[in-house]
Amino acid sequence: MQKTPNNKAWFLVLPVFLLVAFSALVPLMTVVNYSVQDIFGPGQGFFVGTEWFKEVLSDERLQNSLVRQFLFSGAVLLIQIPLGIGVALMMPKSGIKSSVCLILLAIPLLIPWNVVGTIWQIFARGDIGLFGWSLNALGFEYNYTRNTLDAWLTVLLMDVWHWTPLVALLCYSGLRAIPEAFYQAAEIDRASKWAVFRYIQLPRLKSVLIIAFLLRFMDSFMIYTEPFVLTGGGPGSSTTFLSQTLTTMAIGQFDLGRSAAFSLIYFLIVLLISWLFFTAITHADKEK
Repeated sequence: MQKTPNNKAWFLVLPVFLLVAFSALVPLMTVVNYSVQDIFGPGQGFFVGTEWFKEVLSDERLQNSLVRQFLFSGAVLLIQIPLGIGVALMMPKSGIKSSVCLILLAIPLLIPWNVVGTIWQIFARGDIGLFGWSLNALGFEYNYTRNTLDAWLTVLLMDVWHWTPLVALLCYSGLRAIPEAFYQAAEIDRASKWAVFRYIQLPRLKSVLIIAFLLRFMDSFMIYTEPFVLTGGGPGSSTTFLSQTLTTMAIGQFDLGRSAAFSLIYFLIVLLISWLFFTAITHADKEK
């Protein structure tokens, strides 16, 4: 006799789903409402249709911010994913050394974002900062407050220091989940370290890397606090990313209509790219 599955447990999580849906849909609908209106004050709005979307898409300042954002997120992924895999491969498998490594890796992740920006603001100063002073002492004319390239590299290095441990911890957990029998078979076949990585470890890390890629892309694409504290978006607007441009438009200029339209486009870009990458990876797995 076939046993009927008991789905009553879903009633226990139903309130959570309803609460999450409510807290997500209400702000989203508010933004959608603002994006099609010209807001002059409380209760003073006039319907403008898609006018704000047309203006946002043709705004050169926002286009430049979008280009900078894509360049930054691409650099973050190209550096942090391979670096995180390398760090995870070099970590001890067990014992006290493994515990110490895990604790040290987790420290940057525990620091608040605004504190990270403050730390690097001092660390990269050319007069008293260890990093900035050392570069100047070696003959490099380093000044992240005046030089665009220095500001970019400093923001990128700060993000690598802050978030590469997350990728490393995810990869480490994936490596520890690989059965020891795979390594024993590879040792019997006298497989090289590269062959072990290529045919055993990397395929088993694919699911973990999908999570790491999506988390790092979404977070880097919405970065705000760290570069705002470190450079204030400068020099000029060289490190002004999308989130800072949006904040300035919404809060600084109180341009609610255009900022609402921009935030919806921002949201759709993140959602679309994440979906495309996830679909491509899962499709490749099915073909294999």
